[in-house]
Amino acid sequence: MSDRWYEKAVIYCLDIDTYADSDGDGVGDIRGLIGRLDYLARLGVTCLWLNPIHPSPDRDDGYDVADFYNVDPRFGTLGDFAELLHQAGNRGIKVIIDLVVNHTSDQHPWFQSARSSPDSPYRDWYVWSETEPPDRHQGMVFPGEQNETWSYDRTAKQWFYHRFYKFQPDLNIENPQVREEIKKICAFWLQLGVAGFRMDAVPFIIEETEPGNPNSPKDFEFLSELRQHIQWRKADAVLLAEANVEAAELKHFFGDQGGSANRIHMLFDFMLNGRLMLALAREHPEVIIDALQNTPKLPPGGQWATFLRNHDEVDLSRLTAEQRGEVFSQFGPDEDMQLYGRGIRRRLAPMLGGDRQRLELAYALQFSLRGTPVLRYGEEIGMGDDLKQEGRNAIRTPMQWSSLPNGGFSTAAPEKLLRPVISDGEFGYENVNVTRQRHDPNSLLSWFERMIRTLREAPEVGSGSCQHVDVPVPAGVLVHRADAETGTMLFLHNLSPDEGVVDLGSLDPEAEFPNDVLADQEYPDPGKLDALPIAGYGYRWIRLKRFP
Repeated sequence: MSDRWYEKAVIYCLDIDTYADSDGDGVGDIRGLIGRLDYLARLGVTCLWLNPIHPSPDRDDGYDVADFYNVDPRFGTLGDFAELLHQAGNRGIKVIIDLVVNHTSDQHPWFQSARSSPDSPYRDWYVWSETEPPDRHQGMVFPGEQNETWSYDRTAKQWFYHRFYKFQPDLNIENPQVREEIKKICAFWLQLGVAGFRMDAVPFIIEETEPGNPNSPKDFEFLSELRQHIQWRKADAVLLAEANVEAAELKHFFGDQGGSANRIHMLFDFMLNGRLMLALAREHPEVIIDALQNTPKLPPGGQWATFLRNHDEVDLSRLTAEQRGEVFSQFGPDEDMQLYGRGIRRRLAPMLGGDRQRLELAYALQFSLRGTPVLRYGEEIGMGDDLKQEGRNAIRTPMQWSSLPNGGFSTAAPEKLLRPVISDGEFGYENVNVTRQRHDPNSLLSWFERMIRTLREAPEVGSGSCQHVDVPVPAGVLVHRADAETGTMLFLHNLSPDEGVVDLGSLDPEAEFPNDVLADQEYPDPGKLDALPIAGYGYRWIRLKRFP
C-alpha cells in the first residue's frame, strides 16, 4: 500500500486571526491556536492548512504579502510559529501554509524598489509595459471590485500587471531570479518544519504574461522545478494547488514522468465541487456520476482534494449559466448571498436551512468520495455566516468556542474584534458552539468525530479507486465503491427526501460479512445485499470486505 501521507490525511483549513485569541487584543494568534491543538487532534485532523501568515497591509485578508520570511506580528513571532510546528507534530498533525507567490503587496520592498528606478535590481521582478496594453480591462478575477488588470504607475512611468487587485502587482515568473527566490522561500519554511504548501492561484503564477495577449502561455516546467526542489529539501513535502481550469488542462498541473506525477501532488477538485452543489440542489446524483466518470485519470501520486466549503465563495463558474441558476435558487436566492456573478458567500449549514440530516449526508458524501477531504474551520459545528460583512468575509467570522462573551474567541471588548462574532439567530454563538456540542453525544461535532474515525479505518477512500456502481436504484440514490489493497468499501447516499430500497445482490459474491460502519440510523444487518433500505437523506457506509 502507498505510504503517501497526504492520501490518507484529513485537512483542516483556518485563518489564525479568527480562530483563537490568547492575549485579548481581538485578533486570533498562534498561541491561541496552540491551545486548541488538542481539540483538532480529537476531531481527527491530521493536517492543518493555515491561510496567509506573513506580514501584510491586510487589504486582501493577508494575500497581499509584504515579507515572505516572517510571521505577521499580529499573530506572534517566528519563535511562536516554530513552537506551533513542534506542538502540532507531537499530536501527529502536519502543518502546511499558503504560498502566495503570484504577486506581492505593492508595499513590499521589492516593488517599492522596482518602481523607483529603471535601474533597480528588482525592476524586472515585476511585469511592465511601456504602453497601455489593449487587454487592460480583461481577465479580472474579482469583477465588480476590480476594473482592470494593468495600472499605470506614475513613479515608474510604466504600466504594471496585476491579475488580482491593483495593490497586488504580479511577479515575473520568466525572471530566473524570481524563480530562485520562490524556491528559497519554500526552502526557508520547510527548514522550519512545515509539511508543504497550498499554492494560491497556480495558473496565474506560471503565466508568462504578454501585454495584449489575454491567453498568455503557461510555463508548466516551473512546477516541475519547484517540485524537484522541495522534494530534495524534504522528501515527503507536499504541494496542494488551486487551479480552477478546464478538465483537459488539469493533467498538465500534475505532470507525468516515468508514470508518476512530477509537478503538483494534489489539486482541489473544483469540477467535483460544483457538481456536488448542483446535485445537492437537485436532490439527484446524476452530475456527480458524470464527474466521477469524466474526470481525467490521474498519474500515480496525483491526488484530488475534495471540499464543500472553502475559504472563498462557492465557485460555480464551471457550471452552465442554467445550472448555476439552479444552485443560486436553492442555496443563494438573494443577491447579497451571491458574489462576482459566479459564487455563493454562505456557509453550508445556512445554505441547507440548518437541516442536520442533509448536513450529515453532504459531509458523509464528500468524505467518502475519491481524494483527500478538506474541512473549513467551524463547519464541524455547523457555523453560520454574517452577510453584513463584505464579500468573502461573510464566512470568515471568529470561531465559536463557547457561550462566553465573543463566543469564547477573545476576551476583548466586542468593538475591538477583528470581525464581529455571529451573535444573533439560529447560528449565534450561544446556540452553536464547541462546548455545547462537546457535552452532547448526538451533536454535529460528535458525529464529525465518529465519521472521521471511521474514515481513518477505511484507507480505501483516500488511496484506492472510486467507482460508481451502475445498478438500477431509486431516484436520488448514489452508490459507489472504493477498492484498494486493504479491501472494499461500499457507499450509499440518498440525496432525496424519499426513502428507498437498493438491490445490490450482484455484489453478493464479493461480500465477506458486509456490515454498516457508519449510517444515519440503525439499519437491519446487510447480510444479503439484495434489499438494502435507505432513509430519505440517508447514508450507509458498508465494509464489503477486508484483506488482512
